Amino acid sequence: MKTPEDILKEMARIETMERGTLCKMRAGPYFNHQTWRNGRNQVRYVPTPQLPALRQAIAGYRRFLSLAELYADLIIERSRATRQVPHPAKN
Repeated sequence: MKTPEDILKEMARIETMERGTLCKMRAGPYFNHQTWRNGRNQVRYVPTPQLPALRQAIAGYRRFLSLAELYADLIIERSRATRQVPHPAKN
């Protein structure tokens, strides 16, 4: 099982991140890169040669988010364990 420290090290090894999703455009060799920022959907067009790097960056961001959730779960578990106080037995 991973420790919180292991998770932080793995998060630090993620070198590229990008929010959003990719959608193929109907015409041409372009893709849409869509992100939600400041309450709005932002779209930019991405040429085909840039796709592999962008896909890797999007995967890096998603991995980061899943690791952050796992880290939070472990810290919450640890916090709850330190707060556990045995109840006095009722006689």
